[in-house]
Amino acid sequence: MDQGKKVWAPHLQDGFILGEIVDFGTDTLSVQPSDGGKIIEAPYDSVYPAEDESAKDQEDNCGLMYLNEATLLHNLRRRFMQDKIYTYTANILLAINPYHTLDIYTSENVKKYCGVSLGVLPPHVFAVADKAYRDMRNLQLSQGIVVSGESGAGKTESTKHLLRYLTESYGGGSTAVDNLEARILAANPFLESFGNAKTTRNNNSSRFGKFVELHFNRNYLVSGAHIEHYLLEKSRIIDQSDKERNYHVFYRMCKGSPDAMKSALNLGDVSSFSYLKKGITGEIQFLDDVKDFAVMEKSMNDCGLDGKEKSDVFRLSASVLHIGNIEFSESGDGSNVTDATQKSLQGVAKMLGLQADALSDALCYNVIQIPGSGPSKKGKPPLEAAYGRDALAKAIYSKLFDWIVKRINKCFPFDKSENFIGVLDIAGFEYFEINSFEQFCINYCNEKLQQFFNERILKDEQELYVKESIKFKEVEFVDNQDCIDLIESKPDGILAMLDEESKLPKAQDGNFAEKLHAKHKNHFRLQLPRKSKMAYYKKLRDSEGFIIRHFAGAVCYQTDGFIDKNNDALTFDLFNLMDSSQDPFTKELFTPREGEPVPKQGKITLISLGNKFKDALSQLMEKLHSTRSTFIRCIKPNQKMQPKLFNGGDILSQLQCAGMVSVLDLMQGGFPSRTAFQALYDMYKSVLPPALAQLDPRTFAKALFKALGLSEDDFQFGVSKVFFRPGKFAEFDTIMRADPEHLSNLVNKVMEWLIKQRWKKIAWATVSCLKFAAKIRARAGSAIVMQKTILMYLSRNRHKPRYEGIKQLNTLGTQLQVMNEVVDKLEKNKEKFQKVVADVRDELQGSINKVKVNEKITREEIEKIAANMQKKMDSQLTSIKKEQEKQKLAAEAERLKKLAEEMERQRKEKEEAERRRREQEDEAKRQKEMELQAKREAEEEAKRLEKLRIQQEQEEQNKKVQAKRAEERRREMEEQQRLEQERRDQELAMRLAQDQANPDAALTDETKASIAQGPTVKRKQLTRQTTFANKKQEALHKKHDLSKWKYADLRDTINTSCDIDLLEACREEFHRRLKVYHAWKMKNMKKNQKQDTRTPDVLRGAADQRGAAPAPPKKKKSKNERPQRYFRIPFIRPGDKKQGYRKKGWWFAHFDGQWIARQMELHPDQPPVLLVAGKDDMEMCELSLEETGLTRKRGAEILAREFEEEWKRHGGQSYIRAEPKKK
Repeated sequence: MDQGKKVWAPHLQDGFILGEIVDFGTDTLSVQPSDGGKIIEAPYDSVYPAEDESAKDQEDNCGLMYLNEATLLHNLRRRFMQDKIYTYTANILLAINPYHTLDIYTSENVKKYCGVSLGVLPPHVFAVADKAYRDMRNLQLSQGIVVSGESGAGKTESTKHLLRYLTESYGGGSTAVDNLEARILAANPFLESFGNAKTTRNNNSSRFGKFVELHFNRNYLVSGAHIEHYLLEKSRIIDQSDKERNYHVFYRMCKGSPDAMKSALNLGDVSSFSYLKKGITGEIQFLDDVKDFAVMEKSMNDCGLDGKEKSDVFRLSASVLHIGNIEFSESGDGSNVTDATQKSLQGVAKMLGLQADALSDALCYNVIQIPGSGPSKKGKPPLEAAYGRDALAKAIYSKLFDWIVKRINKCFPFDKSENFIGVLDIAGFEYFEINSFEQFCINYCNEKLQQFFNERILKDEQELYVKESIKFKEVEFVDNQDCIDLIESKPDGILAMLDEESKLPKAQDGNFAEKLHAKHKNHFRLQLPRKSKMAYYKKLRDSEGFIIRHFAGAVCYQTDGFIDKNNDALTFDLFNLMDSSQDPFTKELFTPREGEPVPKQGKITLISLGNKFKDALSQLMEKLHSTRSTFIRCIKPNQKMQPKLFNGGDILSQLQCAGMVSVLDLMQGGFPSRTAFQALYDMYKSVLPPALAQLDPRTFAKALFKALGLSEDDFQFGVSKVFFRPGKFAEFDTIMRADPEHLSNLVNKVMEWLIKQRWKKIAWATVSCLKFAAKIRARAGSAIVMQKTILMYLSRNRHKPRYEGIKQLNTLGTQLQVMNEVVDKLEKNKEKFQKVVADVRDELQGSINKVKVNEKITREEIEKIAANMQKKMDSQLTSIKKEQEKQKLAAEAERLKKLAEEMERQRKEKEEAERRRREQEDEAKRQKEMELQAKREAEEEAKRLEKLRIQQEQEEQNKKVQAKRAEERRREMEEQQRLEQERRDQELAMRLAQDQANPDAALTDETKASIAQGPTVKRKQLTRQTTFANKKQEALHKKHDLSKWKYADLRDTINTSCDIDLLEACREEFHRRLKVYHAWKMKNMKKNQKQDTRTPDVLRGAADQRGAAPAPPKKKKSKNERPQRYFRIPFIRPGDKKQGYRKKGWWFAHFDGQWIARQMELHPDQPPVLLVAGKDDMEMCELSLEETGLTRKRGAEILAREFEEEWKRHGGQSYIRAEPKKK
């Protein structure tokens, strides 16, 4: 299937196993392993495509074609088998412990990596050290190198190599001592002797954490150093398992010290000491105690210890062994030192400068103060006396170790420091069969360091991308803040509750555990012991332990001894005894530090070790936050500590717990290297000519990259920085530094690019100016038309009253004509009255001219002028009539009277008509305005209400959708976190079970069943929801359960079945699986690979926008009808777009019902691509017809004849449909 491409399937032991996909379902893929094993069914998100077999191993995992955890693991495996133990993931170094000596740490290699950018030479711890130094020097900022990993992963060795490289390469800055660098390196054997021990997982395990600071002067040369240590495992001093040892120093003194020392300190065989005989007493592979004693003693000499100091250290170390041999027996109401161990008691007293009787009394009796009678002795039971003995031994060794670290710091002093490089080496995540207070504190520290890693690499990195406007794919990661809060918060955190219980008079470990479970009974991170995946933890009572689900997995802690181990204070009697010592060295060790509480008689003194560790850890985190940090992730390849043995399952678990998978997701589209424009400009300004030196930093950087021919895919410009893909900054840095003789050519290229850019800007500006000028001319013409129209409107509104007034005055001319006619008929005084009429005419004409000339005249003034004229004409007419009466006979006078009355009537009618017309016009105008206003208001109100309704509906819908999506995301996130935590808990339980003699019996039945069922069950809650286009499809799905059918069965049924219902159900299920499978392929494409071309982008984009396909329109059709439809759309391959190849091709599709039956691609200058369903399904469009939107695309559908002509022209075979049998 899929042309036999290889994939990685999850595997319990190997992490991932190579195979081929043989079938795919809606939720799972079936993979046939290449070794012929049982077929693996795994969820889509657990299967990854494999690299080509011919592909070489990559020095940087970001260079893998497929960036996923399977290819990461495979790349590490190939490199590990070639003894290439170092691999980069961007700027993070992965270091796998080879468990044998490699010749890669020579002085020649030290010189080779000096001053070389990261990524130029093969990955190495030296390269990380040099990068930290150069970053400190260039950025003038202190650096931190965090070396992390499980016990036995090689953290201590990596720290040694880092310190050696820095001191050898950049030493010589000390003015206080001559051999500073040698002292710094020599301190390691001294510290390891007293702080390291053999454990089940590591022969040289550091049982304390240290932060080594290398300080540099203003010339950036090593001028001094300082060591801070954290949490020495004191319980190891008195007890170890049968597969472990006590601290190295005891065995080296017993086996390798000179006879004189053995005699003086009464040192015998290892098995003669109670504190040593519980563990391994024989020889250990890779450990030579005799030889190591000489190395330790030389280290002490190199650190500047004189003979007396060495003698004091060995003396107190021997006293610890002898204290362990003191035994007690019952005596009356208390206990006494046994006769057999009196010699040990006296030897200890002598070594510590004490009186033997005083030591015996302090161990066997409590001094109590009785009111009125003074102090009195009260005997201790033997068990309590033994506890006091062990507490004294632990106190002596702990204070001796503090003194050793302090003394070592004195051997490399410094006066002033410009910056420092800090190397953190602290115990990795620990999980044993018995986990106590020490493992709790160590794992708490690792939770904080993991959070720091997440913040620096994941959270801060993504926030920087957002701040600098860099495009990237957001990466989600599990936040372990809730686990940290559970441990350190006040007043309900585990440490706070432990302190509260320790302050009680009768503090008990069981009460502490019960209170803890009661307080946090619903906390996700806290569980009862009986819920463990390990069988032996289920026997514990609730009061005997608790489980914390750490970032790396669930660990069960037994609370027995928690309260005692948390209290770092001695009893008053023992403290008073040590304070009375006559030995100056012993007295110095037990002198209380400033601010440290002093035990008081009759009172409980609590010096909380957990609180001290929390404060020290907080100071460490503050120091790390103040530095620019680099990370080295050390990996343990197997639990057997054997070379060339690569346990993929264990390594994958370590990578996942270290957050490397999330880092890989981020680095797929990330930019791990970056530099500020100004810093880049300053770096090369001294070698640039003035023409380039005058550029601003951003332009300079852009011109420089263009001149060097760097691809734009290799970097991005931010707001203030330029960001580089993994390894690309090293290439750029190498080009600039390696070719100074070609600088003139580079300058010419930069100048040429600048000229071209400036010419483009000028050309663009010219075109923009021409466009702008044309736009101005067009706007000017439009402005003239607008002005003309507006002026016309304004003029009409301004002149309309005068126009109507003139029209009204002109109507008086008719009346004037009547007056002329009457005057013409007069026989006497005719001239006189003609003059009167002429005057009236002139006055009328003057009124008209006045109205014409005066633009400011109002309608009221015009009406007043018209009324005056009317009145005057009436008056003149009356006088004429009177005259006429005198001149005519009574009959004529009567006729004139009737004429005057008629004229008056006409005038009144006209006035009345004019008045009615004005009123009607005014009323109509008001009515129209009111109607328009009411209509506008109604429309606006309707629009407002409709808009408000739509907005409310949209808001309600959006709220519902958002709430639903948020709830789904929250549930999915919680479920993913729960499943991820379950996976880590299960893997941790399996790894812990490997330490047992019978690993299978160590696991619970539920855990074994979960392992047997495989990875599919792990994601049973994340199965995809099946969606249907309509109810018919859903009914078919319910009727025919095809979820267990294989791909081949579905395909054969589609090609051969005559059952229409079964055929439709198979087609539906087949294409649903195709969609999920293609989505998986898209998610796991090769780096920089473009999307395949089985479906044009326009159709896929339309389907994505619409989401679920709508139900097809209902049509009346026969039961067996399946419409055949044909389509053609233009098509450009994505790869052709990138190359500037923009010739359009054509994409043809023949849909048989809702699903594609034939597909054809025709491209210019390329052979045609013809695909047929049933044979080429993997390369064909998997979308349904409705999802493509082709039926709604204008001009896309073509005739069957057109499709068949093109199909046959290019060699296509005739299509035969599967028809149902006729009954």
